[in-house]
Amino acid sequence: MKCEEIMRNSLHHAHLFASNVDESINFYSEMFEAKVLFDLEMAGARNVMIKIGASRINFYDQPPKDQGRGAIHHLGIESEDLEALIAHMKSKGFQFINKIKSLGPLKYVMAAAPDNVLLELFEVVKEKLSEDQYKMISSL
Repeated sequence: MKCEEIMRNSLHHAHLFASNVDESINFYSEMFEAKVLFDLEMAGARNVMIKIGASRINFYDQPPKDQGRGAIHHLGIESEDLEALIAHMKSKGFQFINKIKSLGPLKYVMAAAPDNVLLELFEVVKEKLSEDQYKMISSL
């Protein structure tokens, strides 16, 4: 019996500390059209879950334990049009340090979100992959 016949699993969300939850919500809402799914008091603190596309981030209203990223290297956010996403973010006042880089079938740029969360904004270049490869890699 295959694993998927026994049980389906899916990564549901990343859980991040936020020194200013409202700032984080505003950033992800303005830049990526995130929608707030809930804003509740849980485990003694404000917890806010947002949805970006099919993925979620849960913010815990507490400053990060350190200024590093701990076990999180980055959050990957896929776009069907990376140049348009960058133009949108720039129109909101976001400044990019680096330019878009190409890596085979991917185009990407790294950017910093609130609380020094590193974001990888990327686009899967459909023309550089077979249809099957594209379906396996892309979340869109």
